[in-house]
Amino acid sequence: MSRRGVHCESFPPLLGRNPRVLVLGSMPGTASLDAGEYYAHPRNAFWPVMDVLVGAGPELPYAKRTKRLTDAGVALWDVLARCEREGSLDTAIALHTERPNAIAELIAVNPSVRAVFLNGGKSMAAFRRHIVPAIDPAKLRELHIEQMPSTSPANARLSIADKINAWRVVEAWL
Repeated sequence: MSRRGVHCESFPPLLGRNPRVLVLGSMPGTASLDAGEYYAHPRNAFWPVMDVLVGAGPELPYAKRTKRLTDAGVALWDVLARCEREGSLDTAIALHTERPNAIAELIAVNPSVRAVFLNGGKSMAAFRRHIVPAIDPAKLRELHIEQMPSTSPANARLSIADKINAWRVVEAWL
């Protein structure tokens, strides 16, 4: 769970009882790694999106935000357990250094998970490469898997309002 130079390690999953939705990022950015919190960059739209969806907004202390999230049936993790990267951008992740988290195992032991939402293109690509082959084929057929627009401030082509509107599809799975 530390960042040394270009070596990055993700956080443990945020997981409540009977999660229905699993939201996966790629790897926390440097602001998040430094703070020890998911989506800590003040311009990341993740918490404003979750405020609209489940009342887990950025104005709440982190512990209350994450509790609201998990109480609503949303689990949160990252596809990658570790990698090497300069800075925070997903495009800077060195592909040969990617090591995935045990997401297939998490899904297997949490049969309540019905949908997986990938926060951006890098998380979807890493999910397809590392995780899909490890998921039981029967479970894979049952899962709704969808790439969402990245909530990162680097995704400047969409406003926060546009990101919120796009992420509203998650509500149907809660």
